[in-house]
Parts: sequence; C-alpha cells; structure tokens
Amino acid sequence: MAALEPPPPRLRPIQHHLRVALEHEKRDPVVAYYCRLYAVQTGLKLDDKSPECRKFLGKLMDLLESMKKQLATEEAVSNDVVGTAHIEGTAINLFTYADNEDRAGRFNKNMMRAFFTSNLLFDVLAVFGELSEENIQQKKYAKWKAAYLHNCFKTGETPVAGPIGIEGVLFEDEEHEPSTSGGGPQYTIDSNLSEDIAHEGTFSNIQVPHGAHAPANTPAEVPHHSGDVRLTAEDFTRAQKYCKFAGSALQYEDVNTAVQNLQKALKLLTMGRE
Repeated sequence: MAALEPPPPRLRPIQHHLRVALEHEKRDPVVAYYCRLYAVQTGLKLDDKSPECRKFLGKLMDLLESMKKQLATEEAVSNDVVGTAHIEGTAINLFTYADNEDRAGRFNKNMMRAFFTSNLLFDVLAVFGELSEENIQQKKYAKWKAAYLHNCFKTGETPVAGPIGIEGVLFEDEEHEPSTSGGGPQYTIDSNLSEDIAHEGTFSNIQVPHGAHAPANTPAEVPHHSGDVRLTAEDFTRAQKYCKFAGSALQYEDVNTAVQNLQKALKLLTMGRE
C-alpha cells in the first residue's frame, strides 16, 4: 500500500506508530492494521477539527477500511482476544529479545530499535482496553531504555547493562508526558531515533537469534493429568492466547519462547491450571 504523507504537526505523536505500521506492511499486516487503528483513535483525540488533521485522518481511515477488507479472513482482526494476543505477543517477544541482549552487554542499534518498537506496540494494546500492570511496567522500561541507549549512542558513552533505575523520559513531540521518577536525568526520544529506524535498518530486518528469549531455568516437562479436567471459557481463552504467543515467536524463529508458551497451554488444558 502507498505510504501516507507525514502527519500534520498536531498529529506528530502518532508518526512513530505509523512508521511501525509501514515497516510491518508485508511482514505482519495484522500489526500494521492495529498500529493504524491506534493512530486513528489517538489522532481523533488530538485534533478532529482542523481541516489539515481531518483530511489526514480521513485518508488514514480509508486506508484502514481497505486493510480491514483485505484481512477479513484473519482471525486476529475479527476476534479481539486473538488480536490482543497477537499484538501483546509481538511486543513481549521484542521486549524480551532486547532485554536479554542488553543484560548480556551486546549493545547495538537492533536491540535499541527492539526496545523502541516494543514500547510502541504496548501503546497499540490500548485499542483493546486497559493495559495490564505488567504491560505498563514493560512499556515504561522499554521506552526509557530506548531513550537511554539512543543518548549513549549519540554521545559515545558506554551503556550500563541491565536495569539501572528508570528516570524521566520524553518523546520530543509529546506535550504532557509525565516523568517516571523525580529528580533524575531525562532522556528524550527525538526524531533522530525514528530516523535511525527508517534509514539504518528497519524493524523488519531485526534478526532475533535462536534462544534469544530462553528463560533462566528451562521449563520442567509438563506431566499429563489422568483424570477429567473441567475447563472454563476463561481457560480456553488463556490457552488460545499462549498458542498465539507461540505463533508470534515462531515468526522470529524463536523456538524457546514458542515451546515455553506451548507448554503453558498444554499444562492448562491437561491439568486445568497454569
């Protein structure tokens, strides 16, 4: 699909999500669809009255409607539960890959971009409702790490591996972004970071290595339950979610995360508990 022109100044906060949508156009059109849906919903809140914003959002809605028709048979678009699992799984896979690389001290722009993109995809989860507390914390941390690493790459400073305490972080085009802590240094995710993503290797070129998401302890083999198990509708939903996480992990050739999520689904379905 043809790319839209850059959004008007009043809609600049959605430009990052639109760029992620463009990068996923062919690789994962479901992600592209929901990024644009989030951009429309957010854009309408920012400015739905000025002629230039109405024109831009109108074109974006036309594009979204066209995508919805093309993805009519895609369950992740027609079913919110499956859609949530798809977006959340992609965000978590990216976050875990970046976090593992960071803790191992393997600093590079792919890892920085993975943090940056996972933060944006956690934003996109808002189209399905409120984020879980865990997702909120992952989003905050991913956003801060992307800004911190970007600052280090710009200044030539060697980054500190792993969690070192979240301080303030801003996108340069956000007017009222609250600081995540008081008194500490603030890092700004400016347009240069977005340009890095566009011109120095897009997200679609990030290669997540085998085992990048491997947990510290290998999951134990799941025993089968011999008795009858009564499963609720919620159990089936959770099992479906784990299977979708596994499918998302396989898109990035991450066998360990796929196996881990399939084991969770199997344990839930055979034992009635996680």
